[in-house]
Amino acid sequence: MSPTQQAPDRNLAMELVRVTEAAALAAGRWVGRGDKKGGDGAAVDAMRELLSTVSMRGVVVIGEGEKDEAPMLFNGEEVGDGTGPECDVAVDPIDGTTLMAEGRPNSIAVIAVSERGTMYDPSAVFYMDKIAVGPEAKGAINIDESVAWNVNSVAKAKGIDIADLTVVVLDRPRHADLIGEIREAGAKIRLISDGDVAGSIAAAGEYSSVDMLMGVGGTPEGIITAVAMKCMGGEIQGKLWPRNDEERKKALDAGHDLNRVLSTEDLVAGENSFFCATGVTNGDMLRGVTYRPNGATTRSLVMRSKSGTIRRIEAVHQTTKLREYARLDL
Repeated sequence: MSPTQQAPDRNLAMELVRVTEAAALAAGRWVGRGDKKGGDGAAVDAMRELLSTVSMRGVVVIGEGEKDEAPMLFNGEEVGDGTGPECDVAVDPIDGTTLMAEGRPNSIAVIAVSERGTMYDPSAVFYMDKIAVGPEAKGAINIDESVAWNVNSVAKAKGIDIADLTVVVLDRPRHADLIGEIREAGAKIRLISDGDVAGSIAAAGEYSSVDMLMGVGGTPEGIITAVAMKCMGGEIQGKLWPRNDEERKKALDAGHDLNRVLSTEDLVAGENSFFCATGVTNGDMLRGVTYRPNGATTRSLVMRSKSGTIRRIEAVHQTTKLREYARLDL
């Protein structure tokens, strides 16, 4: 295999965690200040700066640029230092910008990477209907079936009573019917105000208090969640969910079948994918950034699909050295 064709190397994961650490450190200064754009902008700047040092030739396949009207980390942007493997990159500099701005739990900085050409391109359809579960319920979900069918199937697969099953749902008006159907089926609901990547991973976690995620959330988060599911042995199913006629036309013009069920493999086809997340605020999955004189501590989750390895990394950073080394305004 020639250098131009090489697959992502195992060491790439340890380079990528520096990217999410930088984004979390930059956004951490904005926690609780009520400024979503300020915090997200700081995270985007830091993430992009550190991405330029990663040994890869990456292309942002799914980013926040167009959706958030941001000029950086847009779909098609080339990232990395121009050496090493060709990669698809999905970014969410802050999953849970509202959580960050309000100082609420479960805001994280996230990136996912896989071999070039393996990530699904949704063609500017920003939302997706999703179901995500962990390894115990893999194969027990079908997004085309009813809510009651899925709740019953997952409970049976996990060997628990329906009354003990907890479903994570984004707290949005569009989910009023979904919430009613879940409760009517006999399951419990955990409403989250933002951050469905963290919600999906919680549903796949071995010691989590939740069992599945359902509902409409961001397409970028869906792609990133698919990488996490491949690493953790879980499953996600999704269907594109255009918000309006304009998005529907874009999707149809791009050749998308809006009735197609997208599996984990459809969303990320590669066998060597990486997922990295660093906590911005304290949460179920990760603790957030904590500051001390002249430094800060971050906690990250680093996963690789090929090996199935899941690492938790706690890092202590010296602020002055970070400013010199990474040119970050912390």
